[in-house]
Amino acid sequence: MCKGKPDVAELADQAVLRRASNSDATAAHTLPPLTDIPVTPWRALAERAIEANGYYQPDWELAVDASARGRTDAAALSAVNDAGQLIGLLPVVSMRRITKIPLPALVGAEPYGTLCTPLLDRDAAEDAAARMLQQARDAGAHALILRTMSLEGAAMNAIRTVLARDGLRLRVLSAYQRAQLDATRDADELLRDALGPKKLKELRRQRQRLAEHGALRFDVARTPHEVASALEIFLALEAGGWKGKRGTALSQHAGDAAFIRRATSAMAEIGRCEIITLHAGDTPVASGIVVRHQDRAFFFKIGIDEHFAKYSPGAQLTLDLTRHLCADPAIASADSTAAPGHPMIDPIWRGRFAIGDVLIPLRRHDPLVPAIHAAVRMHTLAYEAARGTVQFIRNRRKSAQGTSS
Repeated sequence: MCKGKPDVAELADQAVLRRASNSDATAAHTLPPLTDIPVTPWRALAERAIEANGYYQPDWELAVDASARGRTDAAALSAVNDAGQLIGLLPVVSMRRITKIPLPALVGAEPYGTLCTPLLDRDAAEDAAARMLQQARDAGAHALILRTMSLEGAAMNAIRTVLARDGLRLRVLSAYQRAQLDATRDADELLRDALGPKKLKELRRQRQRLAEHGALRFDVARTPHEVASALEIFLALEAGGWKGKRGTALSQHAGDAAFIRRATSAMAEIGRCEIITLHAGDTPVASGIVVRHQDRAFFFKIGIDEHFAKYSPGAQLTLDLTRHLCADPAIASADSTAAPGHPMIDPIWRGRFAIGDVLIPLRRHDPLVPAIHAAVRMHTLAYEAARGTVQFIRNRRKSAQGTSS
């Protein structure tokens, strides 16, 4: 192990780790598969959830679980009350699957959209959280790791209360502020406050230049047929941009393509999905997928035609989406689901909420928790190092291409 980097063996006794490795498989495999949860009570729970998470609605998450690359075959951490009603649900996978380190912990399954806040019944949130944590213990888990969790929302408050009753405290592994939209405000006033007159003037100038390629039209696809047609436009735009060059566009992997087609169609059937498209004449220049849950919207992904990049088509689409959502009385807020400091959406959507990863210990004074924490940290460091290497190679390639052109 390189000097300065945490070693799991330094943080827990070797014998303890060997026992943990032997029991690792039980943590997820004794839980039922996610597909065993009946859809009707799952939908009802989503309607009653104390905090919205569009990506853990059944029509979305079951599509992810069926075919999305690296995200299939989740288990279900759930809670049922004494009357047999589903009051809590969190899709999970084993820690071994995420970190390749065999320790008995469960990790919230990432549903493609970057939000893993569990569904907890608003009328029984603490009871649901307590039952789910106990189910995790009964399955042999020593910790529960929630990634991209809403840190200050009602679901987290319920979890903290339950932990405090048991003499436990969660560990925040990482945190950042994510952009969100206050859709209760007047859109024009909000945009003036966010962007200021100079930036708005520049965006209007770019919009006028874009309109020289054809009259601009902002379309919202809502019905399953409209959504299916608009999705193909989105997929083509995404694949034609930088994601396509990196091989990460949804249409470039059969499982991802099957997931998004199934999810958007099923969500459109129940009014939970829209696909927005900005056209210049007959040419689509930007498109985005929007998921809805309760009074919150989730801006899942965006694709643009990079031939029009100098006119900021992504920002133009986001301005139209802002006006669209602010005009909708059913929507109070929107999650950008964007990375921290996103250069396009952060200046437009100036609201913020805390998002991050947390480690929840399931037993008091558990010697395995430091080892699990160290393993997560090691995995994060390795992932960040790999990303840095990839970015370095990409920058070198761009530099070389610029020199040769």
